[in-house]
Amino acid sequence: MTEIFRCLAVGDVSAVAALVHPLDEPARRALGDELVAHVRSRRGNWWSGREATALAVLAVGTLSTAPKTAALLGRREVELGGVDHAPVIAAARQRGVPWLADVAYRLAERLPRSRSWDGWDFVAGLLVAEQAPPPTGDAFVAGWAHSLWMARYEGRPRPLLDRLRADPFLDPLLPRLFEVDGIGLDLVFNGAGQGVPPALAALAAEGRIDRSALLDGVLGRLLRGDRPGALRPFLALHDLLAPVPAEVAARSSAYLRLLADAPGPVAVLAQRTLREAGGELELDAVLDAARVVLGRPEKALVRAQLSWLDRLARQHPQRTAEIAEVLASGVVQPSGDLRDRALALARRHGHRPVTTATVAVAGDELPPPVPPAPAPPPITDVDELVEEVAGLLGRQWPTPALERVLDGLVRLTTRDRDRLEAALLPALRRAEIRGHDGIWAMFNLRAQVNGVLLAAAAPTGADRRREQWSRILGQRATFKKRLLRRWPSAEWADQSALTRIYCARLAEIGQRLDGSDDPGLLAAPTSVTGAVEPVALYERLAACGDRPVWRWDLTQALLRLPAGVDDALAARAAALGTPAGDDLAGWLRGGALPAPVQEVVTIGRRERRRGFDSGYDHLPERRTVVTTTPPDGEADPLGLLTVPVRPVGQGPADWVDLWPALLPGHRGLVAARLLPDVASAAQEGAEGFGALLPQLAECTGVGGPAVDLALAYGLCARHEADRVAALDALLMLAAAGELDAPGVGGRLGALAADNQVTLARAVTPLRDAVAAGARLSVWRLLAAALPPLLTGPTSPRGTPDLLALAAETASATGVRIELPGLGDVVARGGSTRLVREARRLGTALAA
Repeated sequence: MTEIFRCLAVGDVSAVAALVHPLDEPARRALGDELVAHVRSRRGNWWSGREATALAVLAVGTLSTAPKTAALLGRREVELGGVDHAPVIAAARQRGVPWLADVAYRLAERLPRSRSWDGWDFVAGLLVAEQAPPPTGDAFVAGWAHSLWMARYEGRPRPLLDRLRADPFLDPLLPRLFEVDGIGLDLVFNGAGQGVPPALAALAAEGRIDRSALLDGVLGRLLRGDRPGALRPFLALHDLLAPVPAEVAARSSAYLRLLADAPGPVAVLAQRTLREAGGELELDAVLDAARVVLGRPEKALVRAQLSWLDRLARQHPQRTAEIAEVLASGVVQPSGDLRDRALALARRHGHRPVTTATVAVAGDELPPPVPPAPAPPPITDVDELVEEVAGLLGRQWPTPALERVLDGLVRLTTRDRDRLEAALLPALRRAEIRGHDGIWAMFNLRAQVNGVLLAAAAPTGADRRREQWSRILGQRATFKKRLLRRWPSAEWADQSALTRIYCARLAEIGQRLDGSDDPGLLAAPTSVTGAVEPVALYERLAACGDRPVWRWDLTQALLRLPAGVDDALAARAAALGTPAGDDLAGWLRGGALPAPVQEVVTIGRRERRRGFDSGYDHLPERRTVVTTTPPDGEADPLGLLTVPVRPVGQGPADWVDLWPALLPGHRGLVAARLLPDVASAAQEGAEGFGALLPQLAECTGVGGPAVDLALAYGLCARHEADRVAALDALLMLAAAGELDAPGVGGRLGALAADNQVTLARAVTPLRDAVAAGARLSVWRLLAAALPPLLTGPTSPRGTPDLLALAAETASATGVRIELPGLGDVVARGGSTRLVREARRLGTALAA
C-alpha cells in the first residue's frame, strides 16, 4: 500500500486508478480505512489539483458508503475546485458504485455560500453523469449562476444561449434564480447586453421556457429586494421581456407595490410600465399608490407621478375632484419645488383647501422611552455554548454575545471540560480558527479571542499562549481608590485603552480556564447595553466569600456600573470585609471614573505617505472631533479618560463597537471615542458605523459636545441605514429628555457651513423625526442649525428644505425662536427657493 500512497502524494491519477482496479471488495475496504487514517494524519496538508483528483478517485474506489466518501472529500483541506470529475466517474463505474449521486448531494450541502464556485463543477459533473436532478439549495444555485459567468473565460466557449438551451439544470434551477439573494451579481457580463438576461429573454421568445413564469419570477425578485447591483440584471430582463398591457394589468398589484415601496430605480420601472399600460389599470388602485409616491424623496419619480396624475385628471373628467385631492396630498413632499407644483396642479383641477382651526402643540409627542432589555441568562449547557460560538465565528463579535460566551467558557471549562473539548474543537476547525502566538497577537483582539476559544477546546496545545498571557499580566499593579494607579509595561505604551483592557481580560480568562470550579465573571452584563447593576455586583462578591477575585474582571465590572453615589449599598459592600468589597464601596461612595474634560477641535488629514498613496486623496481635508483629558488632579493610567488628537486617517484599529459596553455609564466619553468612525460615515462613505449611535443613546451619564457632533454626523451619513440609526438615537434621547437639540443643531449647521458634510442628507431623517412626534425637538434643532447656514457667503444645498421644515415645526409647536440671518435673506428679494422658504418661515414666526 506504500506505493499507492506515494502515487497519491504526487497526484498520479492514472497510477492510483490502475493500482485500485485489480483489488477485490474486502481489499478495497481495508485500503479505504487506511486512506482515512492517512488523510487524518496529514492534517496540515492541503489537497488540490491533481493530488485532490487522485484522492477523489481513491476515495470512490475504496470507501464503502456515500457518507464516508463525502466526509473525506468535504474536509476543509480538500480543494474540490480543481478536481477533474471524469476519472472519478470512471473509477465509480469500474467498481459499480450506486451512490455517486448521494456523494454529490452531500458535497453540495457543504458548498460555502460565499465561495459557491469552489467545488461546484465537480459536484455538477457527478450529478450530470448520474442523470440526477440538481439540489436547489442557495449555494448550489449560486454556483450554477457563477458557472455561467465563468464560462466566458473558457477557450472558444459555446454561446451562452446555446449552453443554456441544452443545460440540464435550467428547468429545475430557473425558479430559484429569482429567489437566492445576491445572485444577480453573476448574471451580467460587462453590461446587461452580455449576460443571462438577454439569453433568458431569447429562450422565452422561442418557447423554450415559460414567458409568464419568467415575468412572475422577475417581479417576485424585485418585490423581495436586494442590493442595487444584484437587482440590475432583473430590471434589464424585465425591459427585454417588454410586458404588454394585458400582462401588466394581470400583475398590477405587484407593480403598484413596487411603485410605492421599492428602491428608486425599481419604482421608476414600475411607474413607467404602469403608465404604458394605460386604460387596463384600475384607477382607484393607481390613486392609492400615488398618495404614497408623492411623499417619496426621489424627485424624478415624484415629478413623473404628478404628470401622470395631471393626464389622468384630463382623461377622467368625472373623477377630477378626487384626483385633485390626491395631487393636494403632495403638500407632504420634502422638495419645495415639487410641493408647489403639486398644489398648483391641484388648484388647476378644482381643489380648494378647507380652512380649519389649528391647535398649536407646544412639545414633543413621543412614547415613553423603553428601558434596555435585561441580558440573557448565563450559558450553563455545553451545546448552547458551542452553538453561540459557531453562530458568531468569522463576524465582528457584538459585546453582549462575546461577554456571554466568555462567561460560559469560564463556567463550563472548569465543570464539564471533557464534553466541552469534544464539542467545541470541531466547530473551531470547521471555521478554520487558528492560534497565533507571535508578539503581534498580544495586542490583537481577534487573535486573543481565538486563543481563549482554542485553549478551552484543546488545552494541551496552549502552552505558548499561556506564556503570552503571563507576560501580559506579569506587570503587577494595585487596585486603589479609583482605578489601577500604574501600568508600567512599556510594550503597552502604544496600545489604545480598549486594547489594553480587553487583552488583559482575555489573558486573565485564559488563565482561569485551568482553575477549579468557577462561578462565572463578575463583569457579566446584567443589561444588553453592557451595564452591570450595582446590587448584582454586590451579590456576586458576597457569593465569592473569601475567595480572591480576578483583578481585571473586577475592574471591568466596576467600569460597567452606572455613575452615582449609593451610600447604603456601599456600607453593605464594606461589611463584606474583603478587598473587593472595599473597592466596590469606594466606587459607590464617589470614587468612580470621573467625567473627563471635553474640547472640540478641528483637525486635518494625515500626511501623504511616500510612494503611491491612493487613500490619501479620499480622506476629508478636515474633521471636527472631541479630545478629552482627565480633570485636574486625576490620574489616567490606562488612558481611558484621554482621547488624543489624531489626524484624519490615523488611529488605532479598535473594535469600536465594544466601547459602549466597556463604559456604559459614560456617554460623553464613549461618544468621543466613536466620533471619528461615525464622522467617516458622513465624510468618507463608510458603512455601518451609524449603528453605534443607538448604542450610544442607551448609555447613561453626561453627553456633551461629543454626543451632539456624533448625531450631527450621523444625520448626514452617506448610507440610508446609518441615517436611520442616527434618527433612532435622536428619538431615543428626545423621548428620555436627554437630547440637547440646540447643541445638535448648532453642530450640524457649523459642519455644513464648513463643507464637512452633505446637508441635504439630513432632511429626510429630520422630517421622519417630526412624523414620529419630535416636532419641538426638531424645531429647536433647526433653529440652532439655520443661522450659520444663512449668514455665510453661500447657503449649502438642502438649506431651503430645512427652512421649509422649520416653518412647519414652528407653526405646529407655536414656539417662537429668533433666527439671526433670516431677515437678511428675506431682504434680498427675488424669487429663489431659498428666499421663498425664508419668507414662509418668517411668516410662521410672525403669526
